[in-house]
Amino acid sequence: MINHEHYTYRIIWSAEDEEFVGLCAEYPSLSYLADNHYQALEGITNLVKDVVADMETNGEKIPKYSYTLSC
Repeated sequence: MINHEHYTYRIIWSAEDEEFVGLCAEYPSLSYLADNHYQALEGITNLVKDVVADMETNGEKIPKYSYTLSC
């Protein structure tokens, strides 16, 4: 079972939408808009959790975590 909390998440400000955007590196097609960065992180994390659960149920290949370190 994949732990969705181990994925790489990022929160950015969208001037166009005037909201924070939650993103996940392993699922580049997903995003979540929110009024603050905490809600954006919670939203994208929950969205990825739901997608992973659906993929597991359907026997689909689930992306591995991307452990990228930079110094």
